[in-house]
Amino acid sequence: MSARTHPGAALLALALGGFTIGTTEFATMGLLTNIATDLDASIPAAGHTITAYALGVVIGAPLITVLAAKVERKALIVWLMAAYAIGNLLSAAAPNLELLLLGRFITGLPHGVFFGVGAVVGTAVVGASRRGYAVAMMMAGLTVANIIGVPLSSWAGQALGWRTAFIMIGALGLVTVASLLLLLPRTPAPQNASVRGEIGALRNGPLWIAFAGSAIGFGGMFAVYSYIKPTLMEVTGLSEGTVPIILALFGVGMTIGVLIGGRLVDMHVMGTLYLGFASTAVALMVFALVGESPVPAVLALVGIGVTSQVLGIALQSRLMDLSPAAPSLGASLCHSSLNAANANGAFLGGLVIAAGWGYLSLAWTGAALTLVGLAGMLAFGRHKTTRVPDGVLAPLT
Repeated sequence: MSARTHPGAALLALALGGFTIGTTEFATMGLLTNIATDLDASIPAAGHTITAYALGVVIGAPLITVLAAKVERKALIVWLMAAYAIGNLLSAAAPNLELLLLGRFITGLPHGVFFGVGAVVGTAVVGASRRGYAVAMMMAGLTVANIIGVPLSSWAGQALGWRTAFIMIGALGLVTVASLLLLLPRTPAPQNASVRGEIGALRNGPLWIAFAGSAIGFGGMFAVYSYIKPTLMEVTGLSEGTVPIILALFGVGMTIGVLIGGRLVDMHVMGTLYLGFASTAVALMVFALVGESPVPAVLALVGIGVTSQVLGIALQSRLMDLSPAAPSLGASLCHSSLNAANANGAFLGGLVIAAGWGYLSLAWTGAALTLVGLAGMLAFGRHKTTRVPDGVLAPLT
């Protein structure tokens, strides 16, 4: 079945993969207190599970992308999702915090490559002129996970134990493998792809400037979201039972942001990038000011969800533009950079909490990180690029 005849089927399969990955990436935030209690660890120590996952993405994205340069795209994506499912099941079986950290690191390894290769395949399905739409549809799976998957996993973790949540996500990963096998078209590796070519694409100064801007600037959102459950309970005064609802509302904001960002990117990548940085910084500062009041705090969190995803879509498109000869690598590096941001945000947030500065100081820390990222992109990140053409990929079959 040709992807050109049925592009919706291919995008649906990729979106389901995004849903699976999004559920496990953000589920840990809603389970942090449960993990800490069960494994007899402090909340900052349990927060290292978020950092370990993010480091897996940072390392796995460029490494696997380069090594798998010649692998047929469908086979690669299927194997990546299978590894993802297994990693979640191993995490569920971890008897202590140290082995859970290892399990989260292993689970993170396929994350960025899945989104990177999927972004390029999706672009080839719908055409380069609708790249923003293709990326947004796949990323919509990740954001919808925050409406359905993350709240459900949070509820399951509270009711049945955090291990149950990871078992559910592992099972979802196996369902996704079957969907990818059925719906995704056979997709050759990019023409003239080689390990040497992918490595050569790394010798690109502007690409690494954009990477650094993403790794620093996007960390602002994660500084707050990594510790959202204790913040809502201890500062905003909400009960544990309301946390899944708030996570779902945050997911609604993320989904809106992806849809807006996809349209804006198709009009102007850099303008959307600057807008995403600035609006996310503002939303974080608003949360810092109103975080003690339930309704304003929740509205501010939804706003962070919207603005952060406008920024995320723009960052992925920018990195693909900066790597036209190896777009899979560029898109993978986006998720590597965003998870470097995840690691930065979670780690710095843990230091802020351990220092006794309070949970709302996380939002001020996040706003500062976002503005530093914006300043770096304004100063060094305006290198002209050419959009990835349709001919970069071999025809889909």
